[in-house]
Amino acid sequence: MATQVIVLNGGSSSGKSGIARCLQTVLPEPWLTFGVDTLIDAMPAAVDEGIDFAADGEVSVGSGFQRLENAWMTGVATMVRAGARVIIDDAFLGGAASQQRWRAALDGAGLDRNAVLWVGVWCDGAVAAGREMARGDRVVGMAEAQAEIVHRGVVYDFEVDTGVNEALACAREIAARIE
Repeated sequence: MATQVIVLNGGSSSGKSGIARCLQTVLPEPWLTFGVDTLIDAMPAAVDEGIDFAADGEVSVGSGFQRLENAWMTGVATMVRAGARVIIDDAFLGGAASQQRWRAALDGAGLDRNAVLWVGVWCDGAVAAGREMARGDRVVGMAEAQAEIVHRGVVYDFEVDTGVNEALACAREIAARIE
């Protein structure tokens, strides 16, 4: 079974979006990229029990956010079933439970588990915090808070470290694993 989905999981400012853009360039077929940031941007300003960004960088999500996220995951999985190749750029705030939610959505669309490549995007918290400050569009502290928590209990096929490798090098390593 050929790879149809690449799931990039890492903390805020770990380099997932940069890797996704590079993958779109180095992979021979067209791949769509969908990130949790796009989902958040698409949501209305007020969602009952939505997403909350605390001053210290902690992110908490409620049932309203999860309901919309489940619909989004199902939609992404349906596009893959219809023939699109997709790169998912996410931060598994719930660790293994978040991965299970994606597995359920992809399995629910009838996708073979071998069609999904799970990639851990690691970055030292201090490096990610520096990127966060340079970006200026994140709550300070979010990158450091998420650097390790998003990986708890998650099982990967492959891992990259953007603290020691550029996004393009990471993308080439990932692309070499695509069937």
